[in-house]
Amino acid sequence: QKNLNIEKIIFKVVQMKFLAMHITNQTLNRCVLNSLSLFRHPNILRLYGYFHDAARVYLILEFAPKGELYGELQRCGTFDDQRSATYIMELADALSYCHSKNVIHRDIKPENLLLGANGELKIADFGWSVHTPSSRRSTLCGTLDYLPPEMIEGKTHDEKVDLWSLGVLCYEFLVGRPPFETKSHEETYRKISRVSEIFRNSYDEGSRDLINRLLKHNPMHRLPIQGVLVHPWVLENSCKKPTAQTESIPQT
Repeated sequence: QKNLNIEKIIFKVVQMKFLAMHITNQTLNRCVLNSLSLFRHPNILRLYGYFHDAARVYLILEFAPKGELYGELQRCGTFDDQRSATYIMELADALSYCHSKNVIHRDIKPENLLLGANGELKIADFGWSVHTPSSRRSTLCGTLDYLPPEMIEGKTHDEKVDLWSLGVLCYEFLVGRPPFETKSHEETYRKISRVSEIFRNSYDEGSRDLINRLLKHNPMHRLPIQGVLVHPWVLENSCKKPTAQTESIPQT
């Protein structure tokens, strides 16, 4: 009798009309899903496969037993430097892998990040929700908090939108709330557009330097993803190192 290494999986059913909001062409739907099913990275939730009928897509996904990072952040309030830097290292490593495959996430936030069995971070949402919505933010402002200036201003955008999200997350891990959080959409828009107004001395110099380098209004001025992986604060505090896949990608 053979010993079988059985991994837990989950099925996620996505309405075709919902998926079409993110990917408008059916041929492109299959292309993107096929591409994501080939991804192999410890910090990206694995898509084992999919099938569909006329109305729905059925995703076969890796199971992340420790749930959403959002719930963990709500429970803890803030994370210390070591935990924050480890999550930033894991996320930057995964995003570097995505970008090397010409995939931009565009919606990095705590609700779209899951925790594996060993507490490792996993990017979990490339246009669809993986877990139940009970702990998710229901207001539009909850999403606006993570959008970069080029998106709220209706400009074209590229992979540098994910760099902005890294800066927002780093701040939120350390302070306990997003840097642009307000009670109104208008004020959130204003704070994002005038990014220089948000910084306070509520975290140490190393993390403040990283956040400042990522939260630049001009996308071209943001610290590249490889710069995040070798930033002194990240290297000093992270418990993890970049994967071999990331280390082999040339810096830009």
